[in-house]
Amino acid sequence: MKKVELINMIKTHRAFMKYQDIDFESDQELKLQQPPLTKPIVSKLIIDLPKISDAKIVNSDITKVFYERRSHRVYTDEVMSLAQLSYALWASQGVKEIRGKSYATIRTVASGGARHPFETYIVVRNCEGLKPGVYMYLPLTHQLTFLKELEDMQQVVSESVCGQVWASKANVMLYWSFVAYRAEWRYGPEAQRVALIDAGHVGQNLYLACSALGLGTCGIAAFDNEKCNTLLDLDGDEEFVVYCAPVGTIGSDEKAEQDFYAFVKEQGL
Repeated sequence: MKKVELINMIKTHRAFMKYQDIDFESDQELKLQQPPLTKPIVSKLIIDLPKISDAKIVNSDITKVFYERRSHRVYTDEVMSLAQLSYALWASQGVKEIRGKSYATIRTVASGGARHPFETYIVVRNCEGLKPGVYMYLPLTHQLTFLKELEDMQQVVSESVCGQVWASKANVMLYWSFVAYRAEWRYGPEAQRVALIDAGHVGQNLYLACSALGLGTCGIAAFDNEKCNTLLDLDGDEEFVVYCAPVGTIGSDEKAEQDFYAFVKEQGL
């Protein structure tokens, strides 16, 4: 790409981040039917998740939780408990109540207009009580639904995040998809900008939950949209991946993490 083309693209992307006072009538204002709060369940295999109170909280001091929030890219082979996964899913997308006649969900994270336009998919590699494969979180009932088995799991996951092999070694990999019309029904051309802000709320809550649980995570923006969508059988237009994060068990020895960042010292950064 030529430099001038790159500069123009940067300017376009900057403009996308700015609020625009657009005169339009949303589909909500036009009284068109509201999209459902969540996707329909397509699998008959439903798994109940443990109560969030069953999770062992190793760090309950909120100040310490904030202080110890960090990205982890090195994971152990220790099994993750289903209670830990349950808590992490609830913290990042859990439903606390439903407003009106299924008008909106109030969740553990903020979302513009309470639209919550995301679905959570989980690729499970090593979690207590779950066979390896692809699952979807059902936030209204706090359950999982099994979608499919996945061959060559670590390779597929690694390729979905542009060859970041370390991510495929986590116990689970979370992918958040954007269900476009769920937000566009209310916000029209502003929906996409609002949704990306919302994604940040989701990621931060996951980080804080992992800090409290003694797990590790790392938000990933470098992912291959096409491969992620193919992995999860998404159409890539009305629903597509916008964020992902591995979650895994971590050790107390910091040497592995320090070795991972050795390039910082080597390059004098």
